[in-house]
Amino acid sequence: MNGAESLVRTLLASNVDVCFANPGTSEMHFVAALDRVPGMRCVLGLFEGVVTGAADGYARMAGRPASTLLHLGPGLTNGMANLHNARKARSSIVNIVGEHASDHLQYESPLRSDVPGAAALASDWWRVGGAGHGIARDAADAVTAARSQDGQIATLILPADTAWSPGGEPVAAAEPPALARAPAEGMRRAVEALRSGRRCALLVTGLALEEAGLPVVARLAGAGIRVMASQSNRRVARGRGRLVVPRVPFAVDQGVAWLAGLEVLILAGSHPPAAFFGYPGKPRMLTPAGCEIQALVEPGGDVLHALAWLADELGLPGMARPVPAAEAPTLPADGRLDADNVMQTMAAMLPEHAILCDESVSSGRSLFRFTDGAAPHDYLQITGGAIGSGLPMATGASVACPDRKVVCFEGDGSGMYTLQALWTQARERLDVVTIILANRSYRILQGELKGVGIDQPGEQAHRMLDLVGPELDWVALARGQGVDAVAVDTVAGLADAFRGACARRGPFLIEARIP
Repeated sequence: MNGAESLVRTLLASNVDVCFANPGTSEMHFVAALDRVPGMRCVLGLFEGVVTGAADGYARMAGRPASTLLHLGPGLTNGMANLHNARKARSSIVNIVGEHASDHLQYESPLRSDVPGAAALASDWWRVGGAGHGIARDAADAVTAARSQDGQIATLILPADTAWSPGGEPVAAAEPPALARAPAEGMRRAVEALRSGRRCALLVTGLALEEAGLPVVARLAGAGIRVMASQSNRRVARGRGRLVVPRVPFAVDQGVAWLAGLEVLILAGSHPPAAFFGYPGKPRMLTPAGCEIQALVEPGGDVLHALAWLADELGLPGMARPVPAAEAPTLPADGRLDADNVMQTMAAMLPEHAILCDESVSSGRSLFRFTDGAAPHDYLQITGGAIGSGLPMATGASVACPDRKVVCFEGDGSGMYTLQALWTQARERLDVVTIILANRSYRILQGELKGVGIDQPGEQAHRMLDLVGPELDWVALARGQGVDAVAVDTVAGLADAFRGACARRGPFLIEARIP
C-alpha cells in the first residue's frame, strides 16, 4: 500500500473514522485512498472554517477525535479561527495538512508557505511526516497526542511524496498518558481553606460539567460550598434534573460584582477568571484584590478524581443530595419577538436530549435563565471568542450524534462567517434546526464601543457595526444552499415554525427577526 492508504488504515485502527475535509492537489492521494479503504466517513466542507469547526463539535459530543484534511498553509490558516476555539475547549482534533512534495519545497511556488509555523500557532502537538518516522507511526502519534491531557489539537503535516511513496504497515495509536492528578499539597491547601470559615468558591470546567461529573460537583454544592463554572466551557449537561452550575458572567462589571468579597478561589481544571478584554479604567481580573487563588488541579488534569477526592477529604456523603428543581419554562404570550421571548419559546419547546449549540453572542445573554429547567440537553458554546463557530459546531455535533436533535442558536453577524455549513448540513441530511437571531447588527460590538468609553459614535462607526443597506435575507441564503427556511417576527410564528422543524428530520432554518 502507499503512504496515503497506510495513513487511513492507521486512523481507522485508532478509532478515528470521520474526516471533515476540504482537500487540494497535495491531498489527492489521500482522497483516492478514502475510496480504496472502507470505513472512513468523509464530510466535505466548502470552507476550512467549517471543517475545523465541525471537527470541534464532533469531538465535544463523540468524546474522541475526528480528523480534518486541509490544503497546505492557506487551508490550515483558513481554518485557524475555529481551531483556536477548539483548543480553548480542549477538543481532540487530528489535522492532516498536505504539503508540497519534499523536493518541490526548494522552489518559491505560489502556495509555498511556512506550514509548520502556522501549525505551531493552533496546535498543542505538530510534526512534519516522513522525516525519520513512518507515516503510520506519525498518524498514530498524532492520535495519541490529540487524546492526551483531556483533549489537544494535533497537526500532522504530510509532504505529497509521503502519500504516493510506499507506506508501512498500519498501527493503532497508543493509549494516552493518564491525566495528571491533583498534588497532595494542593489538596491540603484546598481542604484547609474550605474549613477555615473564609469566603471560598470552587471554579470548575471540563468533565466536571458533563453528565458524569455533575453528581461529583453536587456532593460539594450540596454541602454549601459555592461552586461556579468558567464563563466558557466545552460541554455542559443542563436541564431538568441536573444541577445548575452558574457561570462567571461575561461582562466585567457584572463579573466583579458577582465575585466581590471572595477570599479564596480554588481552581479545578480552570484558569483564573480574567476579563475578556482590557478596558480603560477597569480591572483585568474579576476576583477582588487580595483574593487567594489556589490550583487544585491544572487545566487538562483529572478534574473528576480531584473533586471526588476533595469531597472525601471533607467527609461529604458519597451520594449527592437531590438536585433542586428549576422552574420549567413556559411559552410566552404572543407578541412581537425580542431576544428574551425567542429564548423562552425555544426553551419551552426544546426536545428531550437535544444538543444546543450557542453562538447567539450578545442576544443570548439570558439563555441560561430560561433553559435551567428545560428538557435535559447538552449545551455547547463558543469558547475562544473567534466568531463563526456555531453553524459548523452544530454540523459536527449532528454527525457525532445522528439520533439527537441539534438546535443551533446563531447571531446573524457571526453566522455569515461560516454560512457554508448549511450546505454541508443539506448534503449530509443532518438533523439541525438553526434559529438566526436577526437583529441586523454586530450588537456585541456596539456594547464594546461603550465598554472602551466611546458613548457617542459617529456615522462611520455605526456603519461598521450594522448589517443594513442591504439587509441579510437568511431565508434566501439558506434555500440557496439546500436548506428549507422561514422568517418569523412573532412568538406564535416562532412556536409554529420550531414545532414543525422539530417534528421533521433534516436541516431547517428559522430567521427570528428581533429589534
